[in-house]
Amino acid sequence: METLSQHVLVLNRLWQAVNICSVRRAFTLLYQGHAQVVDASSGSFLTMDFHQWFDFSRSYSGDDVVHTISFKIRIPQVILLLVFDRLPKKEVKLTRNNVFERDQFTCQYCGLRLERKDLNIDHVVPRHQGGQTTWENVVCSCIDCNSRKGNRTPQQAGIRLLRKPKRPKWRPMVHIQSTRAAHDSWRHFLDLAYWNVELTE
Repeated sequence: METLSQHVLVLNRLWQAVNICSVRRAFTLLYQGHAQVVDASSGSFLTMDFHQWFDFSRSYSGDDVVHTISFKIRIPQVILLLVFDRLPKKEVKLTRNNVFERDQFTCQYCGLRLERKDLNIDHVVPRHQGGQTTWENVVCSCIDCNSRKGNRTPQQAGIRLLRKPKRPKWRPMVHIQSTRAAHDSWRHFLDLAYWNVELTE
């Protein structure tokens, strides 16, 4: 991959991941004073403007640098926008993690609060009865209640829902495909893989 086309993680002013941009775009934002580099390598998450990053790059000996005729500058992995504090306008994704968050990791049939590994997703109206994979038809359930309910509605199984499921109003952190997350330093800002994969039919 061409150096200037590599990916840089973009955070808003609240340190939430909002996008991925190219190295070229990251340097433009840094030079214009619209962003700062977040140096996660030290574990202290220091931020630096363009000139501080330029000075910091002088003693750097790694390969992830951009060379010009007169100087070299290290490629940033994460930048922090100084003028943007929102998340992109986007619907809340229907993911396992977001369903668990909405239902507070609590089985919606028996009320037990459990670890994520001991919970699953249940279709209130089973799919084979025409139930859809929507916010209004999926709930967090424990394995015992899910087995007891089987392929029936709660009414058919003689159990009741604690609360009617609905679409949450909060917005989750932007989902960034794991295939593009090339740097270990991104892990501090992203929750990837299984828990943020959108549920589909």
